[in-house]
Amino acid sequence: MPERHSPLGSSNRPDGPDQSAREARHRHLRSSGGYRTLRSFQVATIIYDATVAFCQRFMDNRSRTVDQMVQAARSGRQNVAEGSRAAATSSQTELRLVNVARASLDELLLDYEDFLRQRGYRQWAKDDPEARAVREVGKRRRIDPTDPSDRSDPSDAKAYSHWLTHPDPAVVANTLLCLIHQANYLLDQQIAALEQQFIREGGYSERLAAARLEQRRREDRTDRSDSADRSDKSAVPDCPLCGKAMVLRTARQGQHPGSQFWRCSSYPDCKGTRRLDGSVRSVRSDRSTPT
Repeated sequence: MPERHSPLGSSNRPDGPDQSAREARHRHLRSSGGYRTLRSFQVATIIYDATVAFCQRFMDNRSRTVDQMVQAARSGRQNVAEGSRAAATSSQTELRLVNVARASLDELLLDYEDFLRQRGYRQWAKDDPEARAVREVGKRRRIDPTDPSDRSDPSDAKAYSHWLTHPDPAVVANTLLCLIHQANYLLDQQIAALEQQFIREGGYSERLAAARLEQRRREDRTDRSDSADRSDKSAVPDCPLCGKAMVLRTARQGQHPGSQFWRCSSYPDCKGTRRLDGSVRSVRSDRSTPT
């Protein structure tokens, strides 16, 4: 997936809105936005606009199906954008919304299939020349990452205008079926990538906790370098096993009850300890370390 970018408004800064957007991204643990560069959003936009036009041209506006088709097309587009924006604080929400977009387009797919079947029109097979021609347009569409133009510009739909403006409703409906299949394929890839990212990097809460631990560790190191006259008790060492910051503990049992020692902050996952004088006391992996 392309890198997400926060689409900020205009800026009075001399370095412009692009610089402001880069700085804004660095202030967040997770980047968000940038949905306009997603091909899934671009295709969903074409589907939404074409569905509105299709319903106006070929269907009874009083029909409840018209509302359902337009809303399904809109949901397929809007939930991609909303999920991208929600990525800053919740990877689960992003995944859920992208899945909602996928389900909405599936609903719309059935509506177009129903339209063709109920009116006796032929539905294009996957390998029909017409279907292949529509797919070829999608393969040729390439995104220039240096182009600052609005990625949701309807001009992208011009490549499909030969079919989408056709007087035969069967041609338009079949073209939209091809586009929905393309969008669903792209959304499936997007969902799989988001799932793998979550497995590798965790969610927002996990990143927040990791960032907090890292900040505390940096603060501990700063305190040690700025306070050379502190006692050995206040100089927080690193764990000899995992390298994380240690905490000062008092033994409640064992050979020296009441004595103090350093224990890894990740205990009980890590059992590393040090003596108060800084020497390694134990690097055992069992649970016999004093508590």
